[in-house]
Amino acid sequence: MANLKPYAVADNSSKGREHSEAPHPERTAFQLDRDRVIHSRAFRRMNGKTQVFVAGHGDHYRTRLTHTLEVAQISRDLARSLGLNEDLAETIALAHDLGHTPFGHAGEMAMDRCMQKYGRSFEHNEQSKRVVTTLEYSYPDFPGLNLSFEVLDGLSKHQTPWDNPETSFSAAPSLEAQIVNIADEIAYSNHDIDDGLRAGVLSWDELIELPVVSKVVSKIHDQYGRDFPERILWARTVSGLIGLMIDELLKQTCENLRGIETLYDVYAQKKPLVGFGGGFSREMGDLKEFLQEKFYLNSEVLKLSKKGEEIIETLFEYYLNNLSEIPEYLRDLGDDIEAVKDYLSGMSDFFARERFG
Repeated sequence: MANLKPYAVADNSSKGREHSEAPHPERTAFQLDRDRVIHSRAFRRMNGKTQVFVAGHGDHYRTRLTHTLEVAQISRDLARSLGLNEDLAETIALAHDLGHTPFGHAGEMAMDRCMQKYGRSFEHNEQSKRVVTTLEYSYPDFPGLNLSFEVLDGLSKHQTPWDNPETSFSAAPSLEAQIVNIADEIAYSNHDIDDGLRAGVLSWDELIELPVVSKVVSKIHDQYGRDFPERILWARTVSGLIGLMIDELLKQTCENLRGIETLYDVYAQKKPLVGFGGGFSREMGDLKEFLQEKFYLNSEVLKLSKKGEEIIETLFEYYLNNLSEIPEYLRDLGDDIEAVKDYLSGMSDFFARERFG
């Protein structure tokens, strides 16, 4: 890929794959990885998995798949602007939620509680890595998708306020992986505003009291006036917020990259290099607190979440006592508890509800 910065992950500097493969004549390693992720069964199943609203609750609400596509789009744009490897960033973004449970974060918490009863835990980033290294099985020469080391490293080190928030790593993630971490936050913060307003869960009057929102709305009125439908104002606000967040992120990240000359400099850092400046970071914090209080903890959203938790916990115990109903290939990949976890986490919301009856 042309015009890469020296601290980017170059196509020809990948550490390779667990199972050696001859180079593809037309596609780079990371392009091949991207295509394998997109054509996987786990990728398709994300269309039936919850983001916040239970999948199927409404045609216009985000699912885990549409969220993933938004993260991938933002990741590519950020990588291009910073001179990083777009294909690597896109691939990590496309794969980062492959291991997510049905029923969103409520489902993940329920799965973790089930696993803790047996002295284990569940974390969807690690499950995403298990999906691409073990559970997808489409090649005669190896299990999984045999993705490049840099993609797997990005999955293991995916970190947001929802994912591995307190985890520290011996080596920093690549800048491409760091981009995906922030792109994930940008995507869900904005599409949760959109979904929340559409559902009537969020109040527009309360939302525009936030400084980060009010400054965007002021620019919209300056550009377009005020004589247009509210739904258009909401759409322009979400678009403006994404643009503002990207601009602020690029400005601060370029400043953070001063003195960074090589990829090894990136790996040696103790703190992420991709991030917002202090003032804007506080505004983002206010927005996250607003969404937490007004959206994620809303009684209607919690009611849907509680039902999802009930389904996960009930099905976990059921399948643990009825292992013959789990596909044989999953039973061969680990012990009984692992098989139940792999089967349940791979389900769509629809399939889990159907099995719950």
